[in-house]
Amino acid sequence: MNPSPLLDIIDTPQDLRRLEKKQLPQVAAELREFLLDSVGKTGGHFASNLGAVELTVALHYVYDTPEDHLVWDVGHQSYPHKILTGRKNQMHTMRQYGGLAGFPKRSESEYDAFGVGHSSTSIGAALGMAVADKQLGNNRRSVAIIGDGAMTAGQAFEALNCAGDMDVDLLVILNDNEMSISPNVGALPKYLASNVVRDMHGLLSTIKAQSSKVLDKLPGAMELAQKVENKIKTLAGEAEYAKQSLSLFENFGFRYTGPVDGHNVENLVDVLKDLRGRKGPQLLHVITKKGNGYKFAENDPVKYHAVAKLPSEVPAPEVKPVAAKPTYTQVFGQWLCDQAAADERLVAITPAMREGSGLVEFEQQFPDRYFDVGIAEQHAVTFAGGLACEGIKPVVAIYSTFLQRAYDQLVHDVALQNLPVLFAIDRAGIVGADGPTHAGLYDLSFLRCVPNMIIAAPSDENECRLLLSTCYQANSPSAVRYPRGTGTGATVSDGLETVEIGEGIIRREGGKIAVIAFGSMVAPSLAAADKLNATVADMRFVKPIDEELIVRLARSHDYIVTAEENAEQGGAGSAVLEVLAKHGICKPVLLLGVEDKVTEHGDPKKLLDDLGLSAETIEKRIAGWIKAV
Repeated sequence: MNPSPLLDIIDTPQDLRRLEKKQLPQVAAELREFLLDSVGKTGGHFASNLGAVELTVALHYVYDTPEDHLVWDVGHQSYPHKILTGRKNQMHTMRQYGGLAGFPKRSESEYDAFGVGHSSTSIGAALGMAVADKQLGNNRRSVAIIGDGAMTAGQAFEALNCAGDMDVDLLVILNDNEMSISPNVGALPKYLASNVVRDMHGLLSTIKAQSSKVLDKLPGAMELAQKVENKIKTLAGEAEYAKQSLSLFENFGFRYTGPVDGHNVENLVDVLKDLRGRKGPQLLHVITKKGNGYKFAENDPVKYHAVAKLPSEVPAPEVKPVAAKPTYTQVFGQWLCDQAAADERLVAITPAMREGSGLVEFEQQFPDRYFDVGIAEQHAVTFAGGLACEGIKPVVAIYSTFLQRAYDQLVHDVALQNLPVLFAIDRAGIVGADGPTHAGLYDLSFLRCVPNMIIAAPSDENECRLLLSTCYQANSPSAVRYPRGTGTGATVSDGLETVEIGEGIIRREGGKIAVIAFGSMVAPSLAAADKLNATVADMRFVKPIDEELIVRLARSHDYIVTAEENAEQGGAGSAVLEVLAKHGICKPVLLLGVEDKVTEHGDPKKLLDDLGLSAETIEKRIAGWIKAV
C-alpha cells in the first residue's frame, strides 16, 4: 500500500516542519515528480532544479523561513523552493506573462530573500543580511546556496574574503555538481573534484559529525579533537595535502564541513541542524547530481539545463523537418568560424556561455583559439584587452545583460586604450520568459557615452553578418548588438563583405514622416510605414551616427520618429536629438523606446505590444502623436 501523499498537505514550510524526519524522503520524491510534471508542461530551468530537491527540503525543514534568510545564487534552481513556499498551485504559470518569475523575486514572495538572476551574488547578499541582523539584534540565520559554477566568479571570492574576517554567523552551502550550464572550467572545479580533498574531508566530517555532540560536553575535548584532526591530515600525506592548501575555504576563515551527499535528505537535516547552531562563518560542501531523478537530464545536463517542454518517453513518429530560419546566434556562430578561417589572429572568448552564444562549432574547429573563462565577465574583457595589446583580434561573445557586469573593464581596460576588441552582444532588447534580470535594454545607453566605441545594430540576419565583418576590421573597440531568436528571414551571405562605418541606408521612401530606426525596430517600422506612407531609415550604426542622413531627413520631412529596442533615456533616440540640436534644427520628434520602468517576463510579442514597439502599436502611436502636435 502506497503511503498517503504528503506534498498535498504542504502549503508552506511550516507544514513541512510538522512532519517527522523519516517522512522527508517521501516529500522529496513527490516534489521531484511534481517538478517533472510542471516543468514538463511549462518549460523552464530544469536539470538544476532536479539536483536541488533534497537540499531545498532539508533547508526549509531546519531553518525558520522566512525569518531565516535563504539566498539562492542565480536562482535557476529555486523551483522546489517556490513549490514549498506557497506557490505550488501557480507553477503552471512559470515564466509566463503575469505568472511566476523564473527566478527568486522579492515582490513575489516573502520567502524570496533576495532577487537574483545573475550568478555569484548570494554570498555577498547573505553576508549583508547577517550583518544587518546582528546590528538590529535579530536572532536570524542567513544561508547562501551557491553552485560550483557560480563560485568561479570573482564576486563570490570577494564576499568570501570579506565574510571570513568578520564576526558574523553565516552559512555558505557549496552545491557541487561539476556543472554550470556547460561543464565547469578552470582551476577551482579541478580542486573541488580532487579525490584527496573529497575523501579526506569526507572522513574527517563524518568523524566530527558523529562526535561533536559528545565532545562539546567534555572540557578540552574539542581542542584535543582539533589536534587529532590536524595530525590525521598530516599523516594522510603532508606533501599532497599541502599542494591542495589544506582547505581553500578554511584558509578564507570558514569552518569547512563536507563533502556530504546532497541527495540524502535525512543526513542533510542532521548536518544542517548542527551547522545552524554554530557561530562564525561556516561552509558546507554538498555533492549533488544535476538532473537527478530524470535519466535524460542526468545523461545530458547541458541540453536539459532549460527546456521548452519535456520529450515523451515514446519516440514521436518521424516527420520531415521544415527548414527553419537561422537565429541571430547561429548567424554569429557561422560568421565567427568563417572569419577565423580567414584570419588566424581571431580568438573567441565566452564567460561560460558556450551554447547560448553559439560557440560550440567554433570550439570544435578552433580549440586552441577558444577560451571559456568561467562565470567571470570582468576577467573576460580584461583578458581580451591583454590579447589585443599583442596583436591578437579577440571577439568577446556575451549577452547584453552580462556585459553590464564588466562595464568598468570595458571602459578602463579596452576603450580608454583604444584596443580592437569586438563585442558580439547577444540577447539585446526584450528576452521574454527570463524577465528583467536578463533583458538587454541598456547597452546602447551605457555604450554610447564610451569614447572610441563603434556601436552597430543590425536590422536582419544578413545585416548582422555584414556588421560583424565591418566591426571586426575596425582598429578600435566595437560592439554589434543583436536580439534573441530569429529575424526577418533574410538570405545570409556566405562572404565577409563590409559596409561603410557610420553610414545608414534608406529602406523606404515616404511622405511627411521620417522614421529613424535602429536594429530590430527596422522591420516593425517598415510595416507601420506602409500604412503611414512614411520614410524609414535603417541607421545601422548608433555610433558613429550618420549625421548627414539625419539632417537630410529632418529638413525634408515634417515629423521625425526614432525607434529602438532599448531604454529611451540616453539611447539611440537621444543621439538623434543631439544631432538635431547641434545643427539648430527644430522639428517635432517622437522617441519610441522602452520607457523608464522595469519590464516583466512573458512572451516577447506581448511585451513589445505593451511597450508600444510592435508594428501595430508603432503605427497607432505615430498617428495619434501627429494628431496631437
